[in-house]
Amino acid sequence: MIVAKQKPIEEIIEGVRDYEKILIAGCNECVTVCEAGGKKEVGILASALRMYFMNQGKNMKIDEVTLERQCDHEYLEELRKIIDRYDVVISLACGAGVQFMAEKYFRTRVLPGVDTCFMGVTEERGVWSERCQGCGKCILGETAGICPISRCAKRILNGPCGGSTKGKCEIDKELDCAWQLIIDRLNELGRLDDYEKIIPIKDWSTERAGGPRRVVREDLRL
Repeated sequence: MIVAKQKPIEEIIEGVRDYEKILIAGCNECVTVCEAGGKKEVGILASALRMYFMNQGKNMKIDEVTLERQCDHEYLEELRKIIDRYDVVISLACGAGVQFMAEKYFRTRVLPGVDTCFMGVTEERGVWSERCQGCGKCILGETAGICPISRCAKRILNGPCGGSTKGKCEIDKELDCAWQLIIDRLNELGRLDDYEKIIPIKDWSTERAGGPRRVVREDLRL
């Protein structure tokens, strides 16, 4: 899932203080799971803004809505009849959702209410960690299901680098060395011989360095 964290309330206030009619839009997908932008967080942010501006003597219209997804035309269309009532929208979706809403309703200012961090997993309640950078050419089959692109600080394809100590990365003694994890996993799978195979130089043209990417499935298009 995409992991995000809410922006500081001071930053959000600064972005909307010159407006009078504000819509806070949440998303029921990833940001709900990581408790950054779901219905609950929309309500908390709305209450905080109302209290702040009331104490400032400002009469602000602050409304709430939570869409199933903000990265899908179908659900964004639900705002069509109401969005012109507002001066600004604070979107608590990931960066993709914020951009898609801004593209669809380009006459309305859309501000991000969260900082999008990475694609990751829930380790435990309140703890999320990165697992994927969406490089466009997955090699998990060769690395025992552990991604060296996202989990190795140096993104080394044939590791380890030699800087790790007792299975920990040299940049952080609390961070597991990705290549130690790969070796241990290969050993568990009885595939340690695969470690001797050299992974070829990566084709980085599929990664973000090649510009914005698209995936087209002709069999699914209408």
